[in-house]
Amino acid sequence: MPLPDTGAQRILGLDLGERRIGVAVADADGGLATPLLTVRRGRTPEADVDALARIIAAERAVEVVVGLPLDASGIEGSQASITRAWVAAVADGLGVPVAFRDERLSSHLAEDRLGPMKRGRSGGPPTRAQRGRYRERIDREAAAIILQDELDARARGERPVRPRVHPSRADPPLESPG
Repeated sequence: MPLPDTGAQRILGLDLGERRIGVAVADADGGLATPLLTVRRGRTPEADVDALARIIAAERAVEVVVGLPLDASGIEGSQASITRAWVAAVADGLGVPVAFRDERLSSHLAEDRLGPMKRGRSGGPPTRAQRGRYRERIDREAAAIILQDELDARARGERPVRPRVHPSRADPPLESPG
């Protein structure tokens, strides 16, 4: 469900998963990030572009922020590489700039915000449909957390986070913090 039309341009936040993409939205001038919807991943990056381009147009988004799944140590691992490859495949088709934001713990924070999954009938285990709906809510909420983190960092005047890359994958040596 789209947010009410305020005439403002917006930024989308994405939580990329293997099967779904959580989408959140905020006004580009720094409003609060709000979970928007969950999109099923397409069979190809082009299918993802089609779905996301419709959302970008409907929300008048001027930028997309994608969660980058860094390892707990802050180093880019295989999941971050997969995310970067996906972004490289879809970025031109989206037609707006794409930024990355460290997404460590966003799904755990989303689960904390939403609470435990509801039980099934008579207190039994949740049904497959209930599990699916809960996961979709987690994806949307994680996207909102990622986007809000980016908006908050920009409001503080922070430069974009430059994730540390494993030395074997780094081109130039990274400068040490401090």
